[in-house]
Amino acid sequence: MTKFIGLFCCLIFASFIQAEENKQEDKRAEYIRSHYAKYEYQIPMRDGTKLFTAVYVPYDKSSKYPIMMQRTPYRVAPYGVDKYKAKLGPSEIFEEEGFIFVFQDVRGKFMSEGNYVNMRPQDAGDKGGKAVDDATDTYDTIDWLVKNISNNNGKVGMWGTSYPGYYTSVAAINSHKALKAISPQAPIANWFYDDFHRNGAFSTPMAFIFFDTFDKQREGQFAYWPEGMDATTPDGYEFFRKLGPLSNVNKKYFNGERPFWNELTEHPNYDEFWQKRDVLQHLDNVKPATLIVGGWYDTEDLYGPLATYQKMSKHNKKDNVHIIMGPWYHGQWNRGEGDKMGEANFGFDTSEWFQEHILLPFFKHNLKGTKEASLAKATIFETGANRWREFDTWPPKDASDVTLYFGNNEQLLTSTDKQGGSSDYISDPNKPVPHSAHTSSGWDRPYMAEDQRFTARRTDVLVFNSDVAKEDQTIAGAIDLNLYVATSQSAADFVVKLVDVFPGMDESTNKVDEATGNRHELVRWGIIRGRFRDSMSEPKPFEANKPTLVNFELLDVLHTIKRGHKLQIQVQSSMFPFMDMNPQKYVDNIFKAKAEDYVKAQHTLYHSEQYPSSISFKVIGH
Repeated sequence: MTKFIGLFCCLIFASFIQAEENKQEDKRAEYIRSHYAKYEYQIPMRDGTKLFTAVYVPYDKSSKYPIMMQRTPYRVAPYGVDKYKAKLGPSEIFEEEGFIFVFQDVRGKFMSEGNYVNMRPQDAGDKGGKAVDDATDTYDTIDWLVKNISNNNGKVGMWGTSYPGYYTSVAAINSHKALKAISPQAPIANWFYDDFHRNGAFSTPMAFIFFDTFDKQREGQFAYWPEGMDATTPDGYEFFRKLGPLSNVNKKYFNGERPFWNELTEHPNYDEFWQKRDVLQHLDNVKPATLIVGGWYDTEDLYGPLATYQKMSKHNKKDNVHIIMGPWYHGQWNRGEGDKMGEANFGFDTSEWFQEHILLPFFKHNLKGTKEASLAKATIFETGANRWREFDTWPPKDASDVTLYFGNNEQLLTSTDKQGGSSDYISDPNKPVPHSAHTSSGWDRPYMAEDQRFTARRTDVLVFNSDVAKEDQTIAGAIDLNLYVATSQSAADFVVKLVDVFPGMDESTNKVDEATGNRHELVRWGIIRGRFRDSMSEPKPFEANKPTLVNFELLDVLHTIKRGHKLQIQVQSSMFPFMDMNPQKYVDNIFKAKAEDYVKAQHTLYHSEQYPSSISFKVIGH
């Protein structure tokens, strides 16, 4: 009876919270409708194609307003001048501050004319004339807006998350002189490293679920979002295990009717198809003030913001590029409190802090000319210590190098193991290591900070621990891996996780910590498809049982291993279903592999003076 009452109270409380959130959303929608007039336009591009654009203009005409624009392939609904969005800016403080808000369906999507191309190669900007791409479409749109929208002050800003983040980056290519500020947030930078690919490995759930609807072909202009297939189970591990080889996707589900899925399966290597879609190559001369935003726990696009910042900041004549990295999942900085990620707790609303202290001041300063506090080159959240830090550059220059070597008895050592040795495990495609202990569709987010004890106790996962830390150690930047490995077959993936192991007892109370005692918190993971160990463009098989060096890196962190904690490294060969399973028998194109190509393999990690497998990173002071 007590349990029933407790559950009933929880349900009532949850209903109350949801009702309050709905009230806040209704209040925000009411504010927008009473303060903004909506207009809709078909704006002509240089080739005559017209792009659907919704414009929200403040009723208050006492001053001129800058334009805040977002271009998206995800539609700018609701359509109709009498139908209003419930949200205009990144947060409600933008709507209260006052901007002209503009939303545009990109070429070939929803109510815009033209032909849509995924990650369209950006090669028209230097050609002039009638040549078009996403950069020229942005230029032409801005030119039309500043000339035709009344009461604008001639300054334009852009922002967007994920794909709209990519379109924001693209806007910087030969940018319009009115474009004064951009904020690419979790921007796609290169689809062979972002989203669907990770060092050549493939994220089946992300691509499968995304392209089920996004890639559906439709004729002409359309206002609706297409329906996806009906789910048959909430268990992604079971669904994708039964799906079998990726060659079954078209046979069982897509029927050849997803054009971009077909293209990506025909290009398993980093060939010209992907190289042309690398937007980074065009970001050498960025003129607008730029604020790049990313989340440490972004399972979709972590590579994008880090790579975009490095390219922009190193190849520009003026110091106009900034980055902020917070403890966030994909887009959480705009739609969540940012106080936790699964079981990892950060103590306060980091998203609200970002909106109030970083994002709004950035746009106000560059679009309205207000005097704001100077923005650091890099504003980075330090996980483990749970605090914001500012740096002159990212990663920090003042850092010390640390190298730890894998050793016998599951140890991480400060020098090579003179005794020599190796560790091995059997990787079975029929029983791959799950990416999460929880049931999900296969594309989820909390696993990015999940307790890793569920994998540490598997026989197909190697575990190596440092000594207990005697003082805090803050890791800053990317983590380099040098693995000497061998396989009994001809192909293999290698997944490496950096884990923060908590002590079993709370040192302040000297009692067992029931909440976090011995927690194995995931800090960062990475994967490499072994065939790409020397080149992403020219794959090659392993020679069976031959020790081979595989180098790759885990993407950046700013994390403190606190006193009393241990640093742990886990090594495995599957992370299913978030990453597809390697057949482990070399085939030219994994997308065309057959069931009989999937075989068990014994993988060996060497740790000796001759084959010194190691992990290297930089540490900074407090």
